[in-house]
Amino acid sequence: MNSLEDISKAVIDFSERECQGSSPLYAALAMEVSSDMELLELCQFGRLGQPIPNLFFGSVHYLLLKGVNHPLGKFYPSIVNQPRNSKAAYPVFKEFCLSYKNEIVYLLKEKYVQTNEVKRCGYLYPVFSIIYENTNQPLALIEIGTSAGFQLLWDNYAYSYGTGEWYGNSKSRLRMEVDIKGEKFPRMSKQSPEVGKRIGFDLNVVNLHNKEEKLWLKSLIWPEHVERVAMFDQAADYVLCNELSLIEGDGVELIDHYVEDIPSSNTICVYHTHVANQMSIDDKKKLLRKIEIIGATRDVYHIYNNVQDAKLHLDYYKNGKGHFSTVAETDNHGRYFTWLI
Repeated sequence: MNSLEDISKAVIDFSERECQGSSPLYAALAMEVSSDMELLELCQFGRLGQPIPNLFFGSVHYLLLKGVNHPLGKFYPSIVNQPRNSKAAYPVFKEFCLSYKNEIVYLLKEKYVQTNEVKRCGYLYPVFSIIYENTNQPLALIEIGTSAGFQLLWDNYAYSYGTGEWYGNSKSRLRMEVDIKGEKFPRMSKQSPEVGKRIGFDLNVVNLHNKEEKLWLKSLIWPEHVERVAMFDQAADYVLCNELSLIEGDGVELIDHYVEDIPSSNTICVYHTHVANQMSIDDKKKLLRKIEIIGATRDVYHIYNNVQDAKLHLDYYKNGKGHFSTVAETDNHGRYFTWLI
């Protein structure tokens, strides 16, 4: 069970570092929760290794989106068009949590934080462009922590980076604008690189055909983020129209077996965003070691963050030799990134 002290620190960090300037409602609520023993004790029911603030606030949001009729909904921009001032929300929020304690405990015990933000594809696109340019082979995608598979379809989306030009699939219904900060601009192909295979691993694969599972994913989007909800719905449509190989299980353990079936004419690309922060140190080391072992006999690329640090890394093994680089600093929700190479 998570300690009250650890939960309190996590909630404060969530308020100050993640929500400030992005979600006034969650920023205000989280700061209050951080010193409220009753609600901290409620948060203890969350799964070990899960980001407790996201799980807790997502559970409350889920109940509201599902249709629970309560005055708290009047503070949520995702529920009403003219929400009340977030500074007055906490007493109503606490009353809601205590009234629906059993439902919240169930969700905390059963659910995972699987946001898998589709806009992160905006900074993945230039990385895959580099790989494709270097190899000139179809890419075999292996995503660890795939959730519902949104990021496995990054080549289906269209991207703009502030220049007026569009990259990727020019006919896409999902069009995202991403800011690039700093002086460096990545070299990217205008058209999406060719993808030969798509495999996604997750401890709990989200089935978008199941309305309850789809609603849970949507509840993890913060109440003020209207654009994210729109892109979620568009990405969900793409997933429902495509056949993806989504495998339920530990990707770190399973990756070896599935790599064996990838033809040599495809370039292996293992990737994960904001998943390693839920891995143990041993699992992180195991994954890096497995990539190294695969790289001894096959060329393999590894795109990731939250292993050594929060930055986006591109490591690869070519002809058995390892190459390691840090390519970008990224926003958690993919709104912007700083290119570093």
